Amino acid sequence: MKNLTVSDVMTRGVLTARAGTPVKELARIMVEHRVSALPVLDDDDRLIGVVSEADVILKQGHQIPRRPHWWEPMEQRDAVRRAAGDTAGRLMSTAPVSIATGSSIPQAARLMADHGVKRLPVVDAQDRVVGVVSRHDLLKAFVRSDDDIRADVLGEVFVHLLWDDPTEVDVQVRDGVVEMVGTVDRRSTAEAAERLVRRLDGVVDVVANLGFRVDDRGLARRR
Repeated sequence: MKNLTVSDVMTRGVLTARAGTPVKELARIMVEHRVSALPVLDDDDRLIGVVSEADVILKQGHQIPRRPHWWEPMEQRDAVRRAAGDTAGRLMSTAPVSIATGSSIPQAARLMADHGVKRLPVVDAQDRVVGVVSRHDLLKAFVRSDDDIRADVLGEVFVHLLWDDPTEVDVQVRDGVVEMVGTVDRRSTAEAAERLVRRLDGVVDVVANLGFRVDDRGLARRR
């Protein structure tokens, strides 16, 4: 069963910055191309940081240079230090959150939620940036027709994965909600069917009313 990965939905041809890119140039790129952040690359095109519009605005808000005070919270001291810089390398966040090309859409969504970011640089095995995935890109997984989802339920889940006769199960899909009614051979098949269908791209919810002829859960315990 093939699901969409980050590389399927990401934006390629990424706008990037170098450590030495001046603040004025960063602001120009962000304004002209309407992007909120830029991956910062080293000389080998590897990801070393991310500079955001918030970082550039931070510079604007600290026009009077000063040294950070020891009693200030660590985040505030870091903000003061970075605001003193005039290049991407001085302004950027040096612990960028990125994601690998083969990662799943749910993995990307969880990473964005956990770190409170709207987009993620996508990196290959050598940590080189090959794209950017945004919240908007993740929505593409849900833009699938009900007919396509139903075809995957019958063909991918029941025939190819479960090796079960799909003619004994009635599958209806409405606005991404899959309803399955019918009978399968084993209890384990009924339980697996619901799990697998939930993993299909575009599925919003599953209503499973599947009966079974053999309760193989008890057989497995006795073995």
